[in-house]
Amino acid sequence: MKRRRIALLLFFIAIVLLILVPVIAFTPLGTTLQSSTPFADSPTPTPHPLASPTPIPTAIPILTARGTAPATNATAELLLDTDTGNVLYEKNGEKPLLMASTTKIMTALIAIQTADLEQPIHVHQDAIDRVVVDDGSSAGLEVGDVVPLKEMLYALMLPSGNDAAYAIADELGGGDRDVFVNHMNLFAQRLHLFQTHYSSPDGLTADSNTHYTTAYDLARLSRYAMSIPLFAAIVHTQTYAAHVGGRTLVWTNTNKLLGNYAGATGIKTGHTFGAGYCLVFAATNHQHHLIGVILNSPDETQRNIDAAALLDWGFHLPMLPPQE
Repeated sequence: MKRRRIALLLFFIAIVLLILVPVIAFTPLGTTLQSSTPFADSPTPTPHPLASPTPIPTAIPILTARGTAPATNATAELLLDTDTGNVLYEKNGEKPLLMASTTKIMTALIAIQTADLEQPIHVHQDAIDRVVVDDGSSAGLEVGDVVPLKEMLYALMLPSGNDAAYAIADELGGGDRDVFVNHMNLFAQRLHLFQTHYSSPDGLTADSNTHYTTAYDLARLSRYAMSIPLFAAIVHTQTYAAHVGGRTLVWTNTNKLLGNYAGATGIKTGHTFGAGYCLVFAATNHQHHLIGVILNSPDETQRNIDAAALLDWGFHLPMLPPQE
């Protein structure tokens, strides 16, 4: 009787196993049971090291405008930190105005960047007429003079020769000065100087509808120009002697800040009746570089005094971290 019970129990276990094995092997229920068992294989989680926190960058102190800039009588003025591109001070900085011979900054840039510096520049009658007939500033050139472009740039920028400006524009424009002026306007657009337009290579014009700029545009243009070593070297030169047609011409820089203001590095004066007295000026002090613009000042002496005062104010500004 006992054996019979054991035999029945074993037979029952066998029946149960016969039923469970297919369930476990071939049904979703079996898959669930297998995955829930503590003996199922599962990947061992890989420990990840704690990430180091990203360091917060330290803000580098920069010249920061504080206080009031010195008052001037100019229509527009601006002071730019050349190192950062930040405007430290401006008055009517976006007002379009005549620019007089500060125009020649762009004239020189086009010549430097598009032509062979050894290219001979021929002086024609129209260049001399620009000085004699239109009462333009002169580099002392004569009809028939042939001057290498590099030397002609000194004639353009130091004595502010309108004869040099016309000679360069004639030669590099293929005999058509308007072609050269068009290049000036195209380059202004390329530099995003959208409030600047030229109608001549020298700025001797009273037409403010076709020839104009702003203090802001002029400062940005000058910052770019001063990054070109040859340009920076030319406008920093106080006197230059050239041998032209068997004679020696000595060109003196019209920028009186050079030699009179410590650290002055350039760059260009300008004056017409309509534009008043204009000046783009640059200086370096204690590894700071500033560019300033004055447009339509009442006289040359006051213009230079105001430029020096703006530079003094700018160089004495505090060095502070940038404000968010």
